[in-house]
Amino acid sequence: MSTAKTTFEGSYLGNDECLSDDSRLECKICWYVYDPVEGDDVWQIPPDTPFAALPEHWRCPRCDGDKEQFMMIREK
Repeated sequence: MSTAKTTFEGSYLGNDECLSDDSRLECKICWYVYDPVEGDDVWQIPPDTPFAALPEHWRCPRCDGDKEQFMMIREK
């Protein structure tokens, strides 16, 4: 049995190397968008904190989903 994770376009899956400091990510469970410009009031994350710099224990403030459940938003 394979233990490899299946990836799809826009998936984050914990790969901080694919993110820039201004990357916005969206929870694939509840569609909450983490915007580094705004930070996160629920977890007391200050504005201008990149997604890759969020603490390991951080979870979606709306649905409690893991960081790995977030997808990168491709800006047009």
